[in-house]
Amino acid sequence: MNRWTLLKHERMNNEILDIHYDFLLENGQDCKTWKLPILPTLNGPSVEIFKHSNHRLIWLTIESKLLTHNRGYVKRIDNGIFQSLGVSIESNKFSIILKGKLIDGLFKKNANLCQLISLNQ
Repeated sequence: MNRWTLLKHERMNNEILDIHYDFLLENGQDCKTWKLPILPTLNGPSVEIFKHSNHRLIWLTIESKLLTHNRGYVKRIDNGIFQSLGVSIESNKFSIILKGKLIDGLFKKNANLCQLISLNQ
């Protein structure tokens, strides 16, 4: 089964609240992980996405956690299963179908941009 999760990561940095999102896709023994400064809106414009170090599988099941070493707080926004559409998630350009509690649609990644498209148009 191919699981995914979307985490909101909040951290105080020089008295400024830094918020970004971590998008994880199960990939065998760990999770391919990307960082998003903002979330894509359904059928909205593409947003930036950046490769991040792979995360452990345990993050697919964590709902919230205060991180050690002043790295902030993480809370799950949504999770579910995904289906690849041909090209592997190892590629720099791929499309997958996300099925979650809140997010249900086509996720397209092309280099450092991503977009979320409704399947019910």
